Amino acid sequence: MSGVTGGPDDVVDDAQQVDLGLSMFISYRYMEDRIFRTIQEAGFADWTLAQLRVFQRVAPDGSRLTDLAAQAQMSKQSASVFVDQLVNLGYVKRIPDPSDGRARLIVIEKRGRRAAELARATSAEILAEWSAYLGTRNFDLLKQILDQLREITDPYAK
Repeated sequence: MSGVTGGPDDVVDDAQQVDLGLSMFISYRYMEDRIFRTIQEAGFADWTLAQLRVFQRVAPDGSRLTDLAAQAQMSKQSASVFVDQLVNLGYVKRIPDPSDGRARLIVIEKRGRRAAELARATSAEILAEWSAYLGTRNFDLLKQILDQLREITDPYAK
C-alpha cells in the first residue's frame, strides 16, 4: 500500500516510513534500556525500570512527591509506592523541606548518586556513538531542534 505525503511526486511506501513520534520513542527506549542494563550489570540489579523512571526525575536539590508524580505522569499514590521502594533500597531518602516544615523532599542518597553517575557516563557514550554515526553537524542540529521543541512540549523545562 502506498501513501501520498505531499503530492504526486512524493509517493512513499507506508511499510518503510515510521511515524516521527515513534522514531523518537525508539531512540529514547534504546538509550533507556542500555543505561538500565549497564546499571544492573554494575551491581544495581535490585530495582525496576518503573522505579528508575521515578528516580531519574529527582532534582539535584531534592523533589517533592507531588512534583515527581506529575513528571512521571502517575498518581501521587503510585509515585509514593515507588519512592518507598527506592528508600528501602537505599537510593533515596526523605528529608524535611527547608522551605516548608510540613512538606518532605526526596533526595538522592550516596548509592543513588553512584548509579546516576554510571547512567550519565553511559548516556555520554551513547550520545558520542550517535554523534559519530550522524556526523557532528547533523547531531548538533538534532540536539538544537529537540531543545527547541522542548520549549512547547515540556511543561517542566526551565
